[in-house]
Amino acid sequence: MSLSIGIVGLPNVGKSTLFNALTKKGVPAENYPFCTIDPSVGIVAVPDDRLYKLADFSQTKRTIPAAIEFVDIAGLVEGASKGEGLGNKFLANIREVDAILHMVRLFPVGGTGADIVHVYGNVDPLRDIGVINLELILADMETVSKRRNNIVREVKRGDKQAVIEDAALAKIEAVFEAGKLAQVADLTDEEKLEVKKLGLLTMKPMLYGLNKKAGVKNIDETNPELCKQLIDAIESNGSRYVFIDAKIEDELKDFEGEEKEVFRQELGGEHDGINDLISEGYKLLGLETYFTTGVEETRAWTIKAGSTAPRAGAAIHGDFEQKFIRAEVVFWKDLLESGSYAEARAKGKVRTEGKEYIVRDGDVMEFKV
Repeated sequence: MSLSIGIVGLPNVGKSTLFNALTKKGVPAENYPFCTIDPSVGIVAVPDDRLYKLADFSQTKRTIPAAIEFVDIAGLVEGASKGEGLGNKFLANIREVDAILHMVRLFPVGGTGADIVHVYGNVDPLRDIGVINLELILADMETVSKRRNNIVREVKRGDKQAVIEDAALAKIEAVFEAGKLAQVADLTDEEKLEVKKLGLLTMKPMLYGLNKKAGVKNIDETNPELCKQLIDAIESNGSRYVFIDAKIEDELKDFEGEEKEVFRQELGGEHDGINDLISEGYKLLGLETYFTTGVEETRAWTIKAGSTAPRAGAAIHGDFEQKFIRAEVVFWKDLLESGSYAEARAKGKVRTEGKEYIVRDGDVMEFKV
Protein backbone atom coordinates (compact mmCIF):
# COMPACT_ATOMS: atom_id res chain seq x y z
CA MET A 1 0.00 0.00 0.00
CA SER A 2 1.58 3.26 -1.14
CA LEU A 3 1.65 5.85 1.63
CA SER A 4 3.36 9.20 1.49
CA ILE A 5 3.59 12.25 3.74
CA GLY A 6 4.90 15.54 2.35
CA ILE A 7 6.98 17.72 4.69
CA VAL A 8 6.07 21.39 4.18
CA GLY A 9 6.70 24.69 5.91
CA LEU A 10 8.43 28.03 5.57
CA PRO A 11 12.18 28.11 4.87
CA ASN A 12 14.45 27.47 7.88
CA VAL A 13 11.88 25.78 10.11
CA GLY A 14 13.72 22.44 10.25
CA LYS A 15 12.25 20.48 7.30
CA SER A 16 15.55 19.29 5.84
CA THR A 17 17.02 18.63 9.30
CA LEU A 18 14.06 16.41 10.10
CA PHE A 19 14.22 14.73 6.70
CA ASN A 20 17.89 13.86 7.27
CA ALA A 21 17.00 12.30 10.62
CA LEU A 22 14.09 10.39 9.09
CA THR A 23 16.09 8.96 6.22
CA LYS A 24 18.64 7.54 8.64
CA LYS A 25 15.78 5.33 9.80
CA GLY A 26 15.22 4.39 6.18
CA VAL A 27 14.61 0.86 4.94
CA PRO A 28 15.64 -0.77 1.62
CA ALA A 29 13.42 0.42 -1.22
CA GLU A 30 13.46 -2.97 -2.96
CA ASN A 31 11.17 -4.37 -0.26
CA TYR A 32 8.49 -1.83 -1.16
CA PRO A 33 7.71 -1.91 -4.89
CA PHE A 34 5.37 1.09 -4.60
CA CYS A 35 8.19 3.39 -3.46
CA THR A 36 9.99 5.85 -5.69
CA ILE A 37 13.76 6.17 -6.00
CA ASP A 38 14.28 9.88 -5.46
CA PRO A 39 16.73 11.80 -3.25
CA SER A 40 13.88 13.85 -1.81
CA VAL A 41 11.96 10.73 -0.73
CA GLY A 42 12.79 8.75 2.40
CA ILE A 43 11.22 5.33 2.99
CA VAL A 44 10.87 5.03 6.75
CA ALA A 45 9.95 2.00 8.86
CA VAL A 46 6.92 2.27 11.14
CA PRO A 47 8.19 1.44 14.67
CA ASP A 48 6.44 -1.69 15.96
CA ASP A 49 7.86 -3.96 18.66
CA ARG A 50 5.23 -6.60 17.87
CA LEU A 51 6.87 -7.31 14.52
CA TYR A 52 10.24 -8.16 16.05
CA LYS A 53 8.69 -10.30 18.79
CA LEU A 54 6.91 -12.31 16.12
CA ALA A 55 10.15 -12.58 14.14
CA ASP A 56 11.92 -14.01 17.20
CA PHE A 57 8.99 -16.38 17.75
CA SER A 58 9.23 -17.72 14.19
CA GLN A 59 13.05 -17.67 14.03
CA THR A 60 12.49 -15.85 10.76
CA LYS A 61 15.17 -15.20 8.14
CA ARG A 62 13.86 -11.82 7.03
CA THR A 63 11.88 -9.13 8.87
CA ILE A 64 10.10 -6.39 6.94
CA PRO A 65 8.33 -3.54 8.76
CA ALA A 66 5.48 -1.42 7.46
CA ALA A 67 6.74 1.76 5.80
CA ILE A 68 5.77 5.33 4.98
CA GLU A 69 7.35 7.60 2.38
CA PHE A 70 8.34 11.05 3.60
CA VAL A 71 8.77 13.61 0.83
CA ASP A 72 10.95 16.68 1.42
CA ILE A 73 9.02 19.42 -0.40
CA ALA A 74 10.64 22.78 -1.22
CA GLY A 75 10.14 25.58 1.32
CA LEU A 76 7.00 27.59 0.73
CA VAL A 77 6.88 31.38 0.58
CA GLU A 78 4.03 33.86 0.60
CA GLY A 79 2.54 34.05 -2.89
CA ALA A 80 3.21 30.40 -3.76
CA SER A 81 -0.42 29.97 -4.83
CA LYS A 82 0.34 32.51 -7.57
CA GLY A 83 3.61 30.84 -8.53
CA GLU A 84 5.98 32.89 -6.36
CA GLY A 85 9.32 31.25 -5.54
CA LEU A 86 8.99 27.50 -6.09
CA GLY A 87 5.25 27.79 -5.60
CA ASN A 88 4.13 25.90 -8.69
CA LYS A 89 6.54 23.04 -8.00
CA PHE A 90 5.49 23.00 -4.34
CA LEU A 91 1.80 22.77 -5.19
CA ALA A 92 2.40 20.06 -7.80
CA ASN A 93 4.44 17.95 -5.36
CA ILE A 94 2.01 18.28 -2.50
CA ARG A 95 -0.90 17.10 -4.63
CA GLU A 96 0.82 13.72 -4.93
CA VAL A 97 1.06 12.91 -1.20
CA ASP A 98 -1.54 11.26 1.04
CA ALA A 99 -1.02 13.59 4.00
CA ILE A 100 0.91 16.71 5.00
CA LEU A 101 3.47 17.13 7.77
CA HIS A 102 3.52 20.87 8.43
CA MET A 103 6.76 21.79 10.21
CA VAL A 104 6.41 24.82 12.48
CA ARG A 105 9.37 26.57 14.07
CA LEU A 106 9.27 27.11 17.83
CA PHE A 107 13.02 27.39 18.47
CA PRO A 108 14.16 31.04 18.80
CA VAL A 109 16.22 33.21 16.49
CA GLY A 110 18.55 34.00 19.40
CA GLY A 111 20.51 31.50 21.53
CA THR A 112 21.09 28.09 19.96
CA GLY A 113 19.19 29.17 16.86
CA ALA A 114 21.17 32.39 16.35
CA ASP A 115 22.75 31.15 13.12
CA ILE A 116 19.41 30.16 11.62
CA VAL A 117 17.54 33.20 10.37
CA HIS A 118 13.78 33.32 10.13
CA VAL A 119 12.27 34.40 6.84
CA TYR A 120 10.19 37.04 8.70
CA GLY A 121 12.91 38.00 11.20
CA ASN A 122 11.18 36.63 14.29
CA VAL A 123 9.48 33.45 15.47
CA ASP A 124 5.67 33.51 15.47
CA PRO A 125 4.21 30.02 14.95
CA LEU A 126 0.62 31.22 14.60
CA ARG A 127 1.61 33.63 11.84
CA ASP A 128 3.72 30.98 10.11
CA ILE A 129 0.88 28.44 10.16
CA GLY A 130 -1.41 31.11 8.77
CA VAL A 131 0.94 31.84 5.85
CA ILE A 132 1.17 28.19 4.78
CA ASN A 133 -2.53 27.47 5.25
CA LEU A 134 -3.53 30.61 3.37
CA GLU A 135 -1.46 29.56 0.35
CA LEU A 136 -3.10 26.13 0.37
CA ILE A 137 -6.54 27.71 0.74
CA LEU A 138 -5.93 30.21 -2.10
CA ALA A 139 -4.81 27.42 -4.42
CA ASP A 140 -7.89 25.37 -3.56
CA MET A 141 -10.22 28.36 -3.86
CA GLU A 142 -9.17 28.73 -7.47
CA THR A 143 -9.76 25.02 -8.09
CA VAL A 144 -13.20 25.12 -6.44
CA SER A 145 -14.26 28.29 -8.28
CA LYS A 146 -13.28 26.85 -11.68
CA ARG A 147 -15.08 23.61 -10.95
CA ARG A 148 -18.31 25.33 -9.90
CA ASN A 149 -18.26 27.39 -13.10
CA ASN A 150 -17.72 24.24 -15.17
CA ILE A 151 -20.75 22.42 -13.75
CA VAL A 152 -23.26 25.31 -13.83
CA ARG A 153 -25.20 23.80 -16.77
CA GLU A 154 -25.38 20.35 -15.19
CA VAL A 155 -26.61 21.86 -11.92
CA LYS A 156 -29.33 23.84 -13.76
CA ARG A 157 -30.40 20.64 -15.55
CA GLY A 158 -30.77 18.96 -12.18
CA ASP A 159 -28.03 16.40 -12.75
CA LYS A 160 -27.89 14.52 -9.45
CA GLN A 161 -24.10 14.20 -9.14
CA ALA A 162 -23.52 17.80 -10.21
CA VAL A 163 -26.04 19.08 -7.65
CA ILE A 164 -24.35 17.07 -4.89
CA GLU A 165 -20.90 18.29 -5.93
CA ASP A 166 -21.99 21.92 -6.18
CA ALA A 167 -23.56 21.79 -2.70
CA ALA A 168 -20.32 20.36 -1.31
CA LEU A 169 -18.18 23.01 -3.01
CA ALA A 170 -20.45 25.77 -1.67
CA LYS A 171 -19.87 24.46 1.85
CA ILE A 172 -16.12 24.38 1.24
CA GLU A 173 -16.08 27.96 -0.09
CA ALA A 174 -17.83 29.07 3.11
CA VAL A 175 -15.16 27.29 5.16
CA PHE A 176 -12.42 29.01 3.14
CA GLU A 177 -14.01 32.41 3.78
CA ALA A 178 -13.67 31.67 7.51
CA GLY A 179 -9.95 30.93 7.02
CA LYS A 180 -10.37 27.20 7.68
CA LEU A 181 -9.18 24.17 5.75
CA ALA A 182 -11.62 22.20 3.60
CA GLN A 183 -11.26 19.16 5.83
CA VAL A 184 -13.46 20.78 8.51
CA ALA A 185 -16.40 21.31 6.11
CA ASP A 186 -19.49 19.36 7.20
CA LEU A 187 -19.92 17.13 4.15
CA THR A 188 -22.13 14.09 3.68
CA ASP A 189 -20.56 10.82 2.51
CA GLU A 190 -21.92 11.45 -1.01
CA GLU A 191 -20.45 14.95 -1.04
CA LYS A 192 -17.06 13.66 0.12
CA LEU A 193 -16.96 11.20 -2.76
CA GLU A 194 -17.64 13.96 -5.30
CA VAL A 195 -15.10 16.37 -3.79
CA LYS A 196 -12.40 13.70 -3.56
CA LYS A 197 -12.06 13.79 -7.36
CA LEU A 198 -10.66 17.34 -7.18
CA GLY A 199 -7.67 16.38 -5.02
CA LEU A 200 -7.93 19.52 -2.87
CA LEU A 201 -4.79 20.29 -0.88
CA THR A 202 -6.75 21.36 2.19
CA MET A 203 -8.69 18.08 2.29
CA LYS A 204 -5.51 16.16 2.98
CA PRO A 205 -4.96 15.04 6.60
CA MET A 206 -2.45 17.34 8.30
CA LEU A 207 0.01 16.66 11.11
CA TYR A 208 1.89 19.59 12.66
CA GLY A 209 5.50 18.96 13.68
CA LEU A 210 6.20 21.57 16.36
CA ASN A 211 9.97 21.96 16.18
CA LYS A 212 11.05 23.06 19.63
CA LYS A 213 14.27 24.03 21.37
CA ALA A 214 16.44 21.24 22.80
CA GLY A 215 15.57 20.36 26.38
CA VAL A 216 12.21 22.15 26.42
CA LYS A 217 9.33 19.69 26.75
CA ASN A 218 6.97 22.06 24.97
CA ILE A 219 6.27 25.77 24.76
CA ASP A 220 4.21 25.71 27.95
CA GLU A 221 7.45 26.46 29.80
CA THR A 222 8.05 29.77 28.06
CA ASN A 223 4.65 31.03 26.89
CA PRO A 224 1.62 29.04 28.08
CA GLU A 225 -0.88 31.41 26.42
CA LEU A 226 0.84 31.04 23.03
CA CYS A 227 0.85 27.28 23.47
CA LYS A 228 -2.89 27.25 24.11
CA GLN A 229 -3.59 29.48 21.10
CA LEU A 230 -1.37 27.31 18.90
CA ILE A 231 -2.96 24.02 19.91
CA ASP A 232 -6.47 25.50 19.62
CA ALA A 233 -5.68 26.72 16.10
CA ILE A 234 -4.37 23.29 15.07
CA GLU A 235 -7.29 21.37 16.55
CA SER A 236 -9.88 23.79 15.13
CA ASN A 237 -8.74 22.70 11.66
CA GLY A 238 -9.23 19.03 12.55
CA SER A 239 -5.49 18.32 12.60
CA ARG A 240 -3.06 16.51 14.92
CA TYR A 241 0.30 17.63 16.28
CA VAL A 242 3.48 16.27 17.82
CA PHE A 243 6.39 18.06 19.51
CA ILE A 244 9.78 17.21 18.09
CA ASP A 245 13.36 18.46 18.31
CA ALA A 246 14.61 17.97 14.77
CA LYS A 247 18.15 19.10 15.68
CA ILE A 248 18.55 16.49 18.42
CA GLU A 249 17.08 13.76 16.19
CA ASP A 250 19.49 14.69 13.40
CA GLU A 251 22.48 14.66 15.78
CA LEU A 252 21.46 11.24 17.09
CA LYS A 253 20.76 9.64 13.73
CA ASP A 254 24.09 7.76 13.62
CA PHE A 255 23.69 6.19 17.08
CA GLU A 256 21.76 3.09 18.06
CA GLY A 257 20.38 1.38 21.16
CA GLU A 258 21.49 2.29 24.67
CA GLU A 259 24.23 4.65 23.45
CA LYS A 260 21.63 6.67 21.57
CA GLU A 261 19.41 7.01 24.64
CA VAL A 262 22.35 8.12 26.81
CA PHE A 263 23.25 10.86 24.33
CA ARG A 264 19.59 11.83 24.04
CA GLN A 265 19.41 12.44 27.79
CA GLU A 266 22.64 14.46 27.71
CA LEU A 267 21.22 16.67 24.95
CA GLY A 268 18.02 17.27 26.90
CA GLY A 269 15.73 14.95 24.96
CA GLU A 270 13.33 12.58 26.70
CA HIS A 271 12.10 10.10 24.10
CA ASP A 272 12.38 9.22 20.41
CA GLY A 273 10.61 12.10 18.69
CA ILE A 274 11.03 10.50 15.26
CA ASN A 275 9.18 7.37 16.36
CA ASP A 276 6.42 9.55 17.81
CA LEU A 277 6.19 11.41 14.51
CA ILE A 278 6.01 8.24 12.40
CA SER A 279 3.40 6.67 14.69
CA GLU A 280 1.28 9.83 14.62
CA GLY A 281 1.52 9.90 10.83
CA TYR A 282 0.27 6.31 10.73
CA LYS A 283 -2.69 7.21 12.97
CA LEU A 284 -3.37 10.36 10.96
CA LEU A 285 -3.94 8.27 7.85
CA GLY A 286 -6.31 5.93 9.69
CA LEU A 287 -4.08 2.91 9.24
CA GLU A 288 -3.66 -0.41 11.00
CA THR A 289 -1.19 -3.28 10.82
CA TYR A 290 -1.59 -7.00 10.49
CA PHE A 291 1.22 -9.54 10.30
CA THR A 292 2.31 -12.62 8.43
CA THR A 293 5.02 -14.72 10.04
CA GLY A 294 7.01 -17.84 9.27
CA VAL A 295 10.55 -19.16 8.97
CA GLU A 296 11.23 -17.37 5.69
CA GLU A 297 9.71 -13.97 6.50
CA THR A 298 7.87 -11.97 9.14
CA ARG A 299 6.20 -8.89 7.73
CA ALA A 300 3.94 -6.02 8.79
CA TRP A 301 1.22 -5.11 6.29
CA THR A 302 -0.51 -1.73 6.17
CA ILE A 303 -4.29 -1.54 5.73
CA LYS A 304 -7.04 1.01 6.26
CA ALA A 305 -8.82 0.56 9.59
CA GLY A 306 -12.03 -1.39 9.11
CA SER A 307 -10.75 -3.47 6.17
CA THR A 308 -12.36 -6.85 5.51
CA ALA A 309 -10.14 -9.92 5.26
CA PRO A 310 -10.21 -10.02 1.42
CA ARG A 311 -9.35 -6.31 1.23
CA ALA A 312 -6.52 -6.81 3.72
CA GLY A 313 -5.20 -9.69 1.61
CA ALA A 314 -4.90 -7.32 -1.36
CA ALA A 315 -2.00 -5.65 0.48
CA ILE A 316 -0.02 -8.84 -0.23
CA HIS A 317 -1.29 -9.40 -3.76
CA GLY A 318 -4.21 -8.00 -5.73
CA ASP A 319 -5.44 -11.51 -6.57
CA PHE A 320 -6.00 -12.26 -2.89
CA GLU A 321 -9.07 -10.02 -2.78
CA GLN A 322 -10.78 -11.71 -5.72
CA LYS A 323 -9.72 -15.29 -4.98
CA PHE A 324 -10.11 -15.13 -1.20
CA ILE A 325 -11.61 -18.28 0.35
CA ARG A 326 -10.83 -17.93 4.06
CA ALA A 327 -8.12 -16.84 6.45
CA GLU A 328 -6.63 -18.33 9.58
CA VAL A 329 -6.36 -15.59 12.20
CA VAL A 330 -4.75 -15.36 15.63
CA PHE A 331 -4.05 -12.23 17.66
CA TRP A 332 -0.30 -11.62 17.95
CA LYS A 333 -0.22 -11.66 21.75
CA ASP A 334 -2.26 -14.87 21.95
CA LEU A 335 0.16 -16.56 19.57
CA LEU A 336 3.23 -15.53 21.56
CA GLU A 337 1.67 -16.48 24.89
CA SER A 338 0.69 -19.91 23.52
CA GLY A 339 4.28 -20.63 22.50
CA SER A 340 3.41 -22.30 19.20
CA TYR A 341 0.73 -22.42 16.52
CA ALA A 342 -0.21 -25.93 17.63
CA GLU A 343 -0.82 -24.80 21.20
CA ALA A 344 -2.70 -21.71 20.03
CA ARG A 345 -4.99 -23.96 17.99
CA ALA A 346 -5.48 -26.30 20.93
CA LYS A 347 -6.56 -23.32 23.05
CA GLY A 348 -8.99 -22.16 20.37
CA LYS A 349 -7.01 -18.98 19.69
CA VAL A 350 -6.58 -19.68 15.97
CA ARG A 351 -9.84 -18.98 14.11
CA THR A 352 -11.03 -19.52 10.56
CA GLU A 353 -12.60 -16.32 9.24
CA GLY A 354 -14.54 -15.60 6.05
CA LYS A 355 -15.07 -12.68 3.68
CA GLU A 356 -17.00 -10.53 6.18
CA TYR A 357 -14.31 -10.58 8.87
CA ILE A 358 -13.00 -7.12 9.85
CA VAL A 359 -9.28 -7.37 10.44
CA ARG A 360 -8.02 -6.10 13.80
CA ASP A 361 -4.80 -4.21 14.36
CA GLY A 362 -2.33 -6.86 15.52
CA ASP A 363 -3.89 -9.88 13.83
CA VAL A 364 -1.52 -12.56 12.50
CA MET A 365 -3.02 -13.97 9.31
CA GLU A 366 -2.61 -16.77 6.81
CA PHE A 367 -4.73 -16.46 3.68
CA LYS A 368 -6.29 -19.36 1.77
CA VAL A 369 -6.93 -18.52 -1.89
